[in-house]
Amino acid sequence: MKITSIKSHVLRYELEKELGYSQQYYKFRTAHLVEVQTDEGITGWGECFGPGNIALANKFIVEKVIQPLIIGEDPLNKEHIWHKVYNLLRDSGQKGMPIQALSGVDIALWDILGKKTNTPLYQLVGGKCNDQIPVYGYGMMLQKKSTSELIDLFKQEATQIKSKNFKAMKMKVGVGPVDDLKLVRAVREIVGQDFKLMVDANHAYNLNDALYVGRGLDELDIFWFEEPVAPEDYDGYRELKQKINTNIAGGEAEFTKYGWNELIKKRCIDIAQPEVCGLGGITEYLKVSALAQANFIPVINHVWGSAVSIATNLHLLTAQPDMPGGLFPSKSMLEFDTTEKNIFITELPTESFSILDQVKQNNGFASISDNPGIGITPNQDFIKEYEINE
Repeated sequence: MKITSIKSHVLRYELEKELGYSQQYYKFRTAHLVEVQTDEGITGWGECFGPGNIALANKFIVEKVIQPLIIGEDPLNKEHIWHKVYNLLRDSGQKGMPIQALSGVDIALWDILGKKTNTPLYQLVGGKCNDQIPVYGYGMMLQKKSTSELIDLFKQEATQIKSKNFKAMKMKVGVGPVDDLKLVRAVREIVGQDFKLMVDANHAYNLNDALYVGRGLDELDIFWFEEPVAPEDYDGYRELKQKINTNIAGGEAEFTKYGWNELIKKRCIDIAQPEVCGLGGITEYLKVSALAQANFIPVINHVWGSAVSIATNLHLLTAQPDMPGGLFPSKSMLEFDTTEKNIFITELPTESFSILDQVKQNNGFASISDNPGIGITPNQDFIKEYEINE
C-alpha cells in the first residue's frame, strides 16, 4: 500500500456569540481535518490542533511541506514516516505548527492501519482497559462583560453542565487575579463542595499572580489549576507546584517526547494533559504517555476540536490503564466542549456519535464503538459546506 495524496480541510462557521479565554476572543469556530488517501482505496482521517488562521498555516504545511516528503510511502510504516518528517523539519520546527500539522497526518495513518486490519484504534494501541470513560464538561468561557455579569452567566452555565450528568466541570479564568477568584467562588458555591471543579487560566498569569490565585483555589478545593503560567516557564511551574496544594495541570502546549521529557523531568506538573492533535499524533502520544506513567503522573488528555479529535481521544483513554496510587487508583476523564452547540461534533460524522446522549444516559460516562480505526467518517457534503479556501 502507498500514500497517493494528502488533503487538508479547514472548516469554519460563525458562533452566535463571541467567546474567549485569557488570551483572546473569537467569533468563529474552526476545525482542521486531514485526509490521507492510498492506492488501495483506504482513506484515513486525522485532525490538527490549532484554531483560526493557525489552521490555514497548518494546511499549507500539511499539503506543501509534509505531503511531498511522504507521497509513495507505505502508510503502515508510521514510525519511519514520523521520524522522516521530524528529522527533515527539525531545523525549522521542533515545536508549534509543523508538529501540529504532523499530528493530523499521523492520526490519519493510524486510522488507515485500523481500516486495513479491520481493528478499532484502542486495540491497536494496547487493548481495552476501560469499558466506559468518565466525561467532564468544559464551558464557562469568558465574554466581554463585567465581573458581576460573568458571575451570573457562569452560575447558570455551571448549573446546566451539572444537570447533564457530567462527572466534573472546568471553567475559564483570566480577567484578573481578584475577579478570577470571585468567579471561582461563585461557581463552587453553585455546584457544591462535593462536585469536582477545575480551573483553566490558559497561561494568564506571571508567577506572583499565579501564586495569589493558587492559594485562593486551595481554599475552594479545586481539583486542578490548568496552565497557570507560560508553557515555557518550567521554573515557574515547579515553584508553583511546590507552594500550593491544588494539582497543577498542563502540557497542551508542549510538543513531542523531547519537550515532554523536560516538562516531566523538571517536576512541573501533577497532571499531564497531552494534546494528541498537537504534540505529534498518536505515535508520539504513546511515548509521552509512557513517560508520564514512568514518573507516576496521571494522564488526562487535553481535547479540543471536532468529532475526529474526540473519537481519537476516547480510543486512547479506553486503552489507558489506571494510574497506581495507593488504595484508589487514578482514572482518566474525557474532556468535552459544552459551549454552544458545536456542529463539528454533532453533524460532521456520518455515523451516530453523541457524547452528550451517552453522558446523560450513562450517568456521566461514554464509550467508543468497535468500528475500525478511529471509528467515524466525516461527511464529505458537510465538509464542502463549511470548508474555507483562503
